[in-house]
This record gives sequence, structure tokens and C-alpha cells, in this order.
Amino acid sequence: MMRIAAALVLASFVALTPAEILAQPPAQEPAAEKNEPARGAVINLNTATAAQLESLPGIGPRAAERILEYRQKSGGFKKIEELMNVKGIGEKSFLKLKSRITVTPPKA
Repeated sequence: MMRIAAALVLASFVALTPAEILAQPPAQEPAAEKNEPARGAVINLNTATAAQLESLPGIGPRAAERILEYRQKSGGFKKIEELMNVKGIGEKSFLKLKSRITVTPPKA
């Protein structure tokens, strides 16, 4: 029984010509949302959109909104540690995010 199954599998591979094998379309990755950073990308706290902030671990829509509000009220982040000034983001959360965030000087 096993020999018959193996023979059928082998026959199905032999039946395809090289042209048929090459003509098969490549598997496609799901389309990434525009402006969505690649997984593991570093996010600039002074330029990030809410969607980009939400791509960070532990940051949901409400936390992203609070980050944007803080950024607007304070005139931008001067250093990444200021993220801990945002309600709901403490030292533990900050340490998880530290390697994934950056700050460039806010525009005047």
C-alpha cells in the first residue's frame, strides 16, 4: 500500500513539465497597510501616526491617542524617556519599548 502511494506521489511530480512548474505564480505576502512600519521597525515618537504607535507591543488605540496628545501639548518628545510621562506607560512598559522607539528633535 505504501509503495502505491509513493508511486502516485512520484508520478504526479513527473507529470509536471519544467515550464508548468516555472509558470506557477509565486506565493504573495499579504499587502501591508500604507504607512505601517515593518515588524520590529524603530518608531519616531515625534512623527509617528496612531497606527504606527499601535504597532508597538502593548500600545493600543487609547495609549496611542494619549501619546499623540502628550506630543502635541509638550511640543514633542525631547528624549525617549519622556514616554513614561504618558498616563499608562510606566517603567516596565517603557523597557519593553525602548529598543523600538527613537526621537528626533521636534520641528520648530
